[in-house]
Amino acid sequence: MKKGIHPEYRPVVFRDPSAGFAILTRSTVRSNKTVEWQDGQTYPVVDVDVSSASHPFYTGKSRVVDSAGRVERFRRRYAK
Repeated sequence: MKKGIHPEYRPVVFRDPSAGFAILTRSTVRSNKTVEWQDGQTYPVVDVDVSSASHPFYTGKSRVVDSAGRVERFRRRYAK
């Protein structure tokens, strides 16, 4: 491999705040936020919207995401 063209591959914490789930892994993603991990070290942290701890496929719990009543508006519009 050529030197100096590849991004730095380092430990990063991916955190799902909605589920209270976090995992320490290695990645090239950059983040300005940091978090102190269980081992006492400080690592960059990336907040994600969905993880295996909150995804309906993995948890077996389905949830309806309906913003601003779009489903009801659709039903009213095409109920005729």
